[in-house]
Amino acid sequence: MLYAMIAKDAPGAQQLRTDTRPVHLDHLKSLGQKLVFAGALLDADDRPEGSIVVFEAESLAEAEQLAAADPFVPAGVFASYEVKRWRLAINNSGAEL
Repeated sequence: MLYAMIAKDAPGAQQLRTDTRPVHLDHLKSLGQKLVFAGALLDADDRPEGSIVVFEAESLAEAEQLAAADPFVPAGVFASYEVKRWRLAINNSGAEL
């Protein structure tokens, strides 16, 4: 099953996000096939203001554990996040990266 973590950054967390990003990316890479995709939500000036991460997990509990293990969570980058069951309806994944 797919689950999406939708996270919003804490006010003023830009430097903390930058400092924590290498370990965050290492963590995401370590998830292997459990990570479907991930990326930053951007503000009007193309600065990160949150994240969306989609996991493949057996249950909501597992997806919540995966989300909580993201280094951005204990570092305080995120002011809030939630994990929701997510259904892929259309897959035009040729998006420019």
